[in-house]
Amino acid sequence: MYKKKFLAAALAACWSGMSLAAQSGDFKVSDIHVEGLQRVSLGAALLQLPIRVGDDVDRDDISQSLKRLYHSGDFQNVSVYRDHNALIYKVRERPIISSLEFSGNHDVKKDKLKESLSAQGIKVGEPLDRTNLTNIEKGLEDFYYSVGKYNARVKAIVTTLPRNRVDLKFSFQEGISAKIKQINIIGNYHFSNQKLIEQLQLTDHVPWWNFMASQKYQKQKLAGDLETLRSFYFDRGYARFKITSTQIELTPDKHQVYITMNIHEGDIYTINKVVLDGNLLGKKDQMEKLIPIKPGSTYNGSDISQMQDILEKFLGRDGYAYPQIRVYPKIDDKSKTVTLNVSVDPGQRIYVRHINVSGNLVTNEVVVRRELRQMEGTWLSGQNLEQSKKRLNRLGFFKKVDSQTQRVPGSSDQVDVDIAVQEQPTGSVTAGIGYGTTSKISLNAGVTQKNFLGTGDSVSINGTRNTYSKSLTFSHNNPYFTKDAVSLGEDLYYKDFNASKANLVSYTNRTIGLKGTLGFPVNENNRLSIGLGGEINKISQADPYEQIRQFWDIYSGYKDAKNNTLKFKNVTVTLGWTRNTLDYGKFPTAGSNQQFNFEFSVPGSDTQYFKTSIDTRNYFPLSSSHKWVLMAHGKVGYGNGYGKVNGNDQVLPFFDNFYAGGWGSIRGFSSNTVGPRALYQNYSGGKNEYVPGGATGGNGLAVGSLELIFPTPFVSEAYAGSLRTTAFVDFGSVWDTEYDTSAALAQCVRNCDQIGDYSHFGRVRAAAGISLQWWSPIGPVVFALAKPIKKYPGDNTEFFSFNLGQTF
Repeated sequence: MYKKKFLAAALAACWSGMSLAAQSGDFKVSDIHVEGLQRVSLGAALLQLPIRVGDDVDRDDISQSLKRLYHSGDFQNVSVYRDHNALIYKVRERPIISSLEFSGNHDVKKDKLKESLSAQGIKVGEPLDRTNLTNIEKGLEDFYYSVGKYNARVKAIVTTLPRNRVDLKFSFQEGISAKIKQINIIGNYHFSNQKLIEQLQLTDHVPWWNFMASQKYQKQKLAGDLETLRSFYFDRGYARFKITSTQIELTPDKHQVYITMNIHEGDIYTINKVVLDGNLLGKKDQMEKLIPIKPGSTYNGSDISQMQDILEKFLGRDGYAYPQIRVYPKIDDKSKTVTLNVSVDPGQRIYVRHINVSGNLVTNEVVVRRELRQMEGTWLSGQNLEQSKKRLNRLGFFKKVDSQTQRVPGSSDQVDVDIAVQEQPTGSVTAGIGYGTTSKISLNAGVTQKNFLGTGDSVSINGTRNTYSKSLTFSHNNPYFTKDAVSLGEDLYYKDFNASKANLVSYTNRTIGLKGTLGFPVNENNRLSIGLGGEINKISQADPYEQIRQFWDIYSGYKDAKNNTLKFKNVTVTLGWTRNTLDYGKFPTAGSNQQFNFEFSVPGSDTQYFKTSIDTRNYFPLSSSHKWVLMAHGKVGYGNGYGKVNGNDQVLPFFDNFYAGGWGSIRGFSSNTVGPRALYQNYSGGKNEYVPGGATGGNGLAVGSLELIFPTPFVSEAYAGSLRTTAFVDFGSVWDTEYDTSAALAQCVRNCDQIGDYSHFGRVRAAAGISLQWWSPIGPVVFALAKPIKKYPGDNTEFFSFNLGQTF
């Protein structure tokens, strides 16, 4: 269209300014002059001309020269004259855009407008083509019409400035969006209007309580809704469904819209058979087993798309990265059946030439490459590429991991793979704050770097000093101690623990320990580990309750009578197994994680015991977008002694007991308070009397949790990745198989209902609540509100708890 305008203007100028040239016919050009130049140099103008001094020219040559000058875009008016054998071109340059302004635009941001106009040649410093402004105005108005603003107006205002410059301003009158007054669907017999309208994004009714919904009309949403309607019917067997027409009607004031969709439902069709054809690479039997569609099943469009995706991934595993899977349905209207003819064209097997890594500003490239399962020089495997991305995501070093394949120029069977990572903070200075109705305030602090100096090693120094504990721990883990991914971890720790201030019975435990752990990969998702450690425990200031008296009697040989303390030196071996298929290291939405640990002190240690636990966490996406997820968590543990000491059976040391209650266990109950109670014995009136005390923990544990992860209300998509909201139910119990409370119950004098029978699993606690986890700019913040729904007399409960940290 623009070329036609240029041509018309050029021809008009040609005929109006060439009278002398037209009369004299062909001639040889003796000179060329260009008059009216300001910004454009003479040399640049002459380069646009197809005519040179000394050329023989005629009317067509001169006409062509005018078109060339117009086509350069530098001139808004050109005329040509002949002076004897010289050609004189008189030009008027297009004005330069000095400034570009917008007013009244609210729905379209300034940056987007500038980007769009720049693509059409409208930007500061460029010549202004006035003939283009009308089309730009109309294009912007069409955009507003597409979002339902039919009263919108856009006006380009040009202000002339000295030195052939102009100010360009676009003035917007956006108006209000038209609302959908009514949506009518005509031709539906098997589904009600309400059922069909529920599938659409557009709606003609918004409940008063749903203030997040809108009745605004948008053309793009209507196009998407039409596809949704087609999919709805195709997925239910209506293979002949079609939308025959769609009408959009405006009210006279252009404030309301009536939408009418005319449809033809047809009948329900079933699958007759699925026929594979094409180059099947000798794997027809394997492909047929992968097809999820069976003869006799209802025709389903989504199943067909899933089948195509499965076959593409199957071929992609063997390097056929760009297969063509085409499905040709053959519909038999008489039998109401569909035969699916599937044409398979695997294409060429594609090989990887180079893998390029970018975005790793801190992380060493080798840390990224050692997680990759797609190798250079091998065929491109979609499965290996996805596995590589999963492994990188699990590291927790990266906010985002993307991969793209680029064909190698000049090669039909090679690609380069680009791995782009976006790093996130992996170091943290943490400060934890907890509050409960009984536990009150507790504090802890530490420094952790999960990607130390970009090596992938984890290093941490953590210290706590609160009402019940002082500790200092140094930990280091190298996940690739060997090139075969054998890991090595070391832990050095000191702890001074006052149990009475941690909601437990009274005792203090000073611990010094050193532990080393080797981890061995079994496959992509499984690892085995073995650890060796040494530990010294010094126990003092213990209350004389019955359970500890029993322990004291068994291990009297390790008692320091002068200081009334027990001191134990143990060497422990830990065996572990870990399985991890989670999709992300932070805020996972799919997959599972299982951990098994078995720890025992070697024969000859001061206390001979074993302790084992199994912990599993599973995520089940409830929606394709993974915004709704069900998480199930469970943990069971058991420990006891083995062998004899001083003629007594050894037991699990009470300071290694299992505990439950609080964050990460059973929320709604104070930390460590779920389970057996200490029993104090008094001798009164010639008989023993028993009263219950604080929590002691036990050698058996079973806890679980069900959490529904759902989108955080009133939060935009931009922040969804840093927030997680859950509704949960926690439950579990702790018990002690080594102490029989029946005698104490028979002689109890007060608060007897707090003693109970804890010799086996039972007396389960449960709580329900909601939690909010926020990865804030200063670190992770976690809030929880929980209310016990099953408790027992004497339980310590807490309604609110939170934890916060600072990340750098």
